[in-house]
Amino acid sequence: MEAWRNRPLGEIRYLILDARYEKMRAGGIVRDAAVLSAIGIGPDERRRVLGVSVALSEAEVHWRGFLDDLVARGMRGVEFIVSDDHAGLRAARRAVLGAATWQRCQFHLAANAVHHAPNIAIRERIGAELRSIWNAPTLAKAQVALDELVAGYRDTAPSLATWLENAVPEGLAVFTLPEHHRRRLRTSNLIERAVQQELKRRTVKVRVFPNDQALLRLVSAVLVEIDETWASDNKAYIKWECRNG
Repeated sequence: MEAWRNRPLGEIRYLILDARYEKMRAGGIVRDAAVLSAIGIGPDERRRVLGVSVALSEAEVHWRGFLDDLVARGMRGVEFIVSDDHAGLRAARRAVLGAATWQRCQFHLAANAVHHAPNIAIRERIGAELRSIWNAPTLAKAQVALDELVAGYRDTAPSLATWLENAVPEGLAVFTLPEHHRRRLRTSNLIERAVQQELKRRTVKVRVFPNDQALLRLVSAVLVEIDETWASDNKAYIKWECRNG
């Protein structure tokens, strides 16, 4: 497992980052431990699990150490990053991979919008209103749809309107990608469904890990299985020939 976690990496064009939490004993008490993971897509057009780390939080120092380790192992060429907007991850991403374009996960954005909605009626419709923006054919039309949505809430829900105006553009970076790539990169669902759900299925049986090494061993074993399955898949996940198509 250690050899797999430290194996050399290479060119990675698209990077997806996420974390989940597990119960772990540390210092004689049960703590929430963050399992940081990364998926990349490189020139071979396949998905790869790049690495995993266990930390006591998603603080910048932990995310930055994780990203620094990926770079030290040879990861290069990152053009586009997909993640949520956790403060620690945001700061680490800017420090280590600041040149890459960042896409804020649209699924998480929609969930955040619900929390900012001031009443039930708006909470029930805001998701569909955002989907009309996500599904626009071009960035220009998405921006027009966003401007109209913000204007519609400016008087009735001013706090929501301000949040939409500031936050939603962070979910529009995907429009800079070729159309054929957008569906794959608009959210972090790739890592949520393929990795996090499988980790949850396997770790739920343990409930509380005795220490960080036990947690790291199990999640590493699960991720190795996923990585080997993806490596044996003959079907491309992203076709680079579509970059200009």
